[in-house]
Amino acid sequence: MPLLVLLSFLALSTPSGAEANDALWEALRGGGQVVLMRHAVTTPGVGDPPGFRLDECSTQRNLTDAGREDARRVGAAFRARSIPIGRVLSSPWCRCLETARLAFGGAEVWTPLSNLFDNRAREPEQMRALREIAGRRPAGGNLLLITHGSVVFPLTGIQPAPAELVVLTPESEGRFRVAGRLTP
Repeated sequence: MPLLVLLSFLALSTPSGAEANDALWEALRGGGQVVLMRHAVTTPGVGDPPGFRLDECSTQRNLTDAGREDARRVGAAFRARSIPIGRVLSSPWCRCLETARLAFGGAEVWTPLSNLFDNRAREPEQMRALREIAGRRPAGGNLLLITHGSVVFPLTGIQPAPAELVVLTPESEGRFRVAGRLTP
């Protein structure tokens, strides 16, 4: 009987997925959060084709029609909830830039968001830059970082789904906490 009482208490005191999502959206409405977003759905495969070039989108894996719709849906969710956006930074890969354009109207390229899938040599340098920016509270809204799962995972321990958002709350001096995840 005591176990049943404990389980009932935990069920009542643990927020539901919808309540947790509402709390995250409310935190975003208040600004000052850093949001990592994995690019939306791409053509099937892993990595990019051999010989791909960053300056030529046709040589890369790109968004599918479903991915484009997901990116638009993310932007619509931000607009519908009046989420303030300060800056949008993106990996230079075309799938990230297109995700940013469709969701938020565009982005500045920031190389620390570059794909680490086939090149882990840059990981320590990129993670230092990302920890620094994620540990500073952004002024004038939220900071959106459009990137790859290969970048989100070493920073947070989370392997996000395409178009998934990982919300970080800056704590200062390169420290942050993961506030939660959203899939609009």
